Amino acid sequence: MHFRDSANLKLAALGALQGPIAQAVELMAGALRAGGKILSCGNGGSAGDAQHFSAELLNRFEIERPPLAAVALSTDTSALTSIANDYSYQQVFEKQVRALGRRGDVLLAISTSGNSANVLAAVKAARELGMAIVALTGRKGGGTPSLLGTGDAHVCVPHDRTARIQEVHLLVLHCLCDGIDYRLYGGKQ
Repeated sequence: MHFRDSANLKLAALGALQGPIAQAVELMAGALRAGGKILSCGNGGSAGDAQHFSAELLNRFEIERPPLAAVALSTDTSALTSIANDYSYQQVFEKQVRALGRRGDVLLAISTSGNSANVLAAVKAARELGMAIVALTGRKGGGTPSLLGTGDAHVCVPHDRTARIQEVHLLVLHCLCDGIDYRLYGGKQ
């Protein structure tokens, strides 16, 4: 049942997600081409996805190419725990975005519900800094869409189950990696 449900959702979501994925690729490839970086964040499984995406860019996805600038904001336990302890867990990504983000960078904000308070705070900080935002959500996007600008990309998986949303998010991340490689290096080398 899980295999069938996952496969069916991926096929059903293709039409709705194709445009936002292409928009996200353009934002990310453009930022990297201009010397910017991609900061990514999320909680739980979404934190794992943020780290996975960052690793694919820093190392390589499927082609040999130079490393690309990407930072997963969920990996520095000292920063996370000091911010959570001294301020609040809601600020663990926001403070990092404010310290590391610059105009021309991209924030990849991942939240299956679209309502994670710390991810939303990071989106607000990125907006204030003039960063582009690529949001990966599900469940109709929660509070995320109201924070996005017209130039941002919102990839919203049309489903309510966290497991199914995360499975599609992983596929989307691989599509982003492949698209970035293609836009910057012309595909397989």
